[in-house]
Amino acid sequence: MLSCQKTRFALKPTVHYLNGAAYSPALRTALEAGIAGFRMKAETPYLIRPEHHFETPDRIRSLFSDLVHAGDPDRIALIPAVSYGLGVVARNLHRLPGLARKRNIVLIGEEFPNNVYAFERMCAQHGLSVITVAKPEQAGQRGAAWNAALLQAITADTALVVASAVHWIYGTVFDLEAVGERCREHGAMFAVDGTQSVGVMPFDVQRIQPDALICAAYKWLLGPYGTGLAYFGPFFDDGEPLEESWMNRAESDQFARLTRYERAYRPKAQRYNAGEFSQFGQLPVLEAALRQILDWGVPEMQEYCRQLSGAVLPRWEAMGCSLEGPAHRAGHLLGLQLPGEVDTEALVRQLAAQQVYVSLRGGALRISPNVYNNPEDLDVLTGILASV
Repeated sequence: MLSCQKTRFALKPTVHYLNGAAYSPALRTALEAGIAGFRMKAETPYLIRPEHHFETPDRIRSLFSDLVHAGDPDRIALIPAVSYGLGVVARNLHRLPGLARKRNIVLIGEEFPNNVYAFERMCAQHGLSVITVAKPEQAGQRGAAWNAALLQAITADTALVVASAVHWIYGTVFDLEAVGERCREHGAMFAVDGTQSVGVMPFDVQRIQPDALICAAYKWLLGPYGTGLAYFGPFFDDGEPLEESWMNRAESDQFARLTRYERAYRPKAQRYNAGEFSQFGQLPVLEAALRQILDWGVPEMQEYCRQLSGAVLPRWEAMGCSLEGPAHRAGHLLGLQLPGEVDTEALVRQLAAQQVYVSLRGGALRISPNVYNNPEDLDVLTGILASV
């Protein structure tokens, strides 16, 4: 079984950091790799060769493909943010067969703003309405009802479904395999925001079959801010990119021949890479992080988090706190709803004063541990909650 990995991270040992759903700390090895990359660009730019622009990105694509079981690194694109990846999805919805007969897109209620804003202009252009599947009120039985309502909302009128594996506020787990099957049944595109799950919860592209999987890297992928990864399925192979970067064209690694202006793109999802995706300082951090995650094993990481948080759940429930029921609850992200009239903003400040870091999101105190946490971190948090 996986043990606590706190010493591998560049965290102060006195800090109780339970906020991985906001930002991850960096691995020490990843931080060193990033510094080396920044120093190369800063101190020895004359040593940068054409291959340096592509070798690290190629390794990252391969690692991420293995992580999500995509089976093809060419289907992985390097993006700067979730908004960029969802922008690709929105840009290409007009290519969906039978779009003229569609009437709506389906979103999960209280979704992260990126997943809402990305499609407002697209809906206006194509005369589509938005169906928002609202959060059921009863916390302990929320997951089953929310999943059932989501599946019911997907019909022959649906053009696109955008869903997350884990709700970013409440930690509710959605059955993406069932959602994907429903989308294929009704000819709807299926886009997954994997930001709050991929890297700490198993994800299988071959089983779920999304058309797109979009992930920011600075949370559970343990990467730097401003980096992200996306899987784009066959629907996008001949699609329209958001920008026309020279690096995304065939033979762009042949610097002496760049003025031939090659019109062909690199294969499959490579047309969707963001410009200047090489990022000599950022990508070594992400590469080191992905290697370590694969070495630990994602199922093992999820089980570690589940046991860690599970040990204190009875104490939280005894205080009158409510959260998602066990059948649809993630081990690494818990949306705790506190009893009574607790001043949650004051509570977060009180926690931070004692070096306990969590988030306040929507109507929940979001607690998000990872393998750098130990039982003491949860015990200190629980002791403070008990005193409120």
